[in-house]
Amino acid sequence: MPSGKNKGYGLLALFLITGAILGGILGEFITNSTDLAGLAPYLVKNYPIIDLPPVIINLYVIKFIVGFALHPNLMSILGIIAAIFLFRRF
Repeated sequence: MPSGKNKGYGLLALFLITGAILGGILGEFITNSTDLAGLAPYLVKNYPIIDLPPVIINLYVIKFIVGFALHPNLMSILGIIAAIFLFRRF
């Protein structure tokens, strides 16, 4: 059983990805809320950090299309911060 200091990077990555996804989902719910209509545009505005265009690798039998984009919104960033806090307490 790993001790508190040796949790591993895999578990940290899982916490960060889960926090970002749950924060993004919560942000989408906020956009549909009438109570937070004035605050919603600021919470769900996307901030493009990484945007690598798709690259096509054609091997004549299989064609791969690989690309990567990272466009978090404020709720996703807050979800990541909450995930880090929970990871440190876990």
